Amino acid sequence: MSLTDRRDREDPRDAGRPGRSAPAGDGSGRSDGTRTAESFGSGARILSIGIASTGLFTFAYLATSSHVLSPAAYSRISLCWAIMFVILSVIYRPIEQLLSRTIAGRRARGLLHSHPLRVPATLQIGFAAAFLAISLALRHQIQQGMFDGSQTLYLILVVGVLAYAGSYFARGWLAGHKRFELYGGLVFVEATSRFIPALVVAFGLASGQGAVGLGMAVAPFVSLSVLPFAFSRLRGRGPAGTPAADAALEGPANAALEEASADLSLARGADFAISVVGVMLAEQTLMNAGVLIVAARTGGVNLTTGLVGFVFNVMLIVRAPLQLFQAIQTSILPHLTSLDARANAGEFARAVRITVLAIAAFGLMVALGLLLVGPPVMRVVLGDRDPALSYGRLGLAAVGLGMGLHLVSGTLNQAALARGQARWAASAWLLSAALFVAFVASGPSGGDPAITRVELGYCGTTAVLCALLWLIYRRGRGQAAPEAATIRA
Repeated sequence: MSLTDRRDREDPRDAGRPGRSAPAGDGSGRSDGTRTAESFGSGARILSIGIASTGLFTFAYLATSSHVLSPAAYSRISLCWAIMFVILSVIYRPIEQLLSRTIAGRRARGLLHSHPLRVPATLQIGFAAAFLAISLALRHQIQQGMFDGSQTLYLILVVGVLAYAGSYFARGWLAGHKRFELYGGLVFVEATSRFIPALVVAFGLASGQGAVGLGMAVAPFVSLSVLPFAFSRLRGRGPAGTPAADAALEGPANAALEEASADLSLARGADFAISVVGVMLAEQTLMNAGVLIVAARTGGVNLTTGLVGFVFNVMLIVRAPLQLFQAIQTSILPHLTSLDARANAGEFARAVRITVLAIAAFGLMVALGLLLVGPPVMRVVLGDRDPALSYGRLGLAAVGLGMGLHLVSGTLNQAALARGQARWAASAWLLSAALFVAFVASGPSGGDPAITRVELGYCGTTAVLCALLWLIYRRGRGQAAPEAATIRA
């Protein structure tokens, strides 16, 4: 891979010092911290535009599905969505994070080419193969027990999960190279292509849960259409015109640096990925366990009341902002990794502080809005076909507050990953998820009390999670990621 951004070049004066890789000045007089902060801010803004649009289309897809399908059919679509995105986050998001962190760390140290892709690709293929084997072995249980005998939904689940392997790998690669405009384009194309089948059903050109669910299988294939733009731009960025950077990347000192930084062994990669698997599994548990527990305790999803779909709608309050703030989480990991590689603790703490304060303000505003107008807005947008179930103001506000705590936790989690504290972060997430499951499962099994239990449990659990991750963040101050310390030694 050719050398890329000018701000990532090494100063030739540091070529003989393996512990230094500060980028050369750009003639503007700005410090490295200022430039990287601007890069992070620009990346987050670009991603926010793309992912905000993505969140709207995702919400439109689910809202349209709620209106065009019967309560029982929408419950099955909701369950398929919940299962699919639990699996995607657990088996693919860790590889996205691993790729993003590895590439960003190498770029921060001046190693702008030959990024190690073999280990992440091996792990990704292994996760996908394991899913395929399990899904084939449990086909009857999944098709009959979860989807009420629908072969179409089973195939949508299997094909969609396998196709997303390529999409999430591409996301990690784009994030590590700070190609945030293409990352935003990828997820935007994915959301719009998923929404189109539901729109077709709404206009009466097709019908049924299979037609609505088709978008979940088609979307990951269509999203990869943005990748040719990434590769065409890289081909246009050759080494010509970068003699200073080339000089900095030569010599025996850099040879040792290359050898140390390129050594992303399968064991180290798997250790990081497995820890992030724990984080993703716990996060998806917080978002989806309420739906799954209600489905299990009511004997399936073929319900005339549509309770499963109702609980899913309540948790949409969490999904839409989480998708929006995925922009910040995606851009902040490579940014914090770069700062940690450069031992820039001040900028590291500043980036975390600003992000946490912005998210906290947003969460409080959402909670206040839900307290004031939440129930009528939810009924208008998502429908209210079951008079036995109702949206409660306090419950919705609790979910909104929990959403803000969840987003703060996501930011603190990225700081832990950047510092090499993935195991500690995973422990905090898994403990919190276990508390949530125990709280919801020990409560009533139906009606408004079950919904309230999910709402309060989510808010309380995210508060515990946020406190634990804050303690981990405080503990990690002044500590470098293990690989960064090794390279700087």
